[in-house]
Amino acid sequence: MIFALELKKMRRTGFAPIFLGGGLLAGAVPLIDTAVRTETFTRLPGEPFSILMDANWSMMAQLTILLIVCGCCLIYHTEYAERGDLKMRTLPVSQIGLFCGKFGAALLYTLAALVFQGMALAFSGFYWFPEGIADFPKLFAGMGYELAMLLPTLALMLLIASFCQNMWGSLGAGVILTFLGSMIHGEHLTLTMLPFAAPYRTLYGTSAADVKTGLAICAIQTLLFLLIEIIYLRERRLHV
Repeated sequence: MIFALELKKMRRTGFAPIFLGGGLLAGAVPLIDTAVRTETFTRLPGEPFSILMDANWSMMAQLTILLIVCGCCLIYHTEYAERGDLKMRTLPVSQIGLFCGKFGAALLYTLAALVFQGMALAFSGFYWFPEGIADFPKLFAGMGYELAMLLPTLALMLLIASFCQNMWGSLGAGVILTFLGSMIHGEHLTLTMLPFAAPYRTLYGTSAADVKTGLAICAIQTLLFLLIEIIYLRERRLHV
């Protein structure tokens, strides 16, 4: 019920076209890059999708993160702008349930954006690397891994947006964290697992042990941000 309500609210705010359009924009990156530099890519040794991800994922990940930042700010801006949050507090619904509903709805749109990006990578691999069609299952696994890496980013950005009644505050924090993550994503493993840096990691070239460690860290971070939101909502209820 809450999940369906959040989806309806997002459709009315223009959230859906923004996310889907952003997914298409990120998906256009490998298509344009490979079309322009076809010979450069096809001459490189290695798996086709590994080549495509290495060349394009950094830009695609940054666009996806910025999309999440803008989307989360928009979600809570509509709540605070018309005092919708105060009205929801008078209803017999769980406030943390509303947060989880927003998280689930935003995650669904993030998945849709990643599907567009995966389709673009698949087309690039099929069209310019016909021999790479056997690697499609690994591409699907890789996109699933990227979705897992985005979970803490999405949870943290929603948390920040829920703290800030002024959208410009949460937007500014999100943009700063986005560019900070882009600067540290190539450093030590500990830094690369920070929420706004982890999405730059790819399944290709990552050992099985690091993959398991990364997934575990992302799960813990997501649950931690959910716990912080629960504490925040309880304190707000007591003091407001």
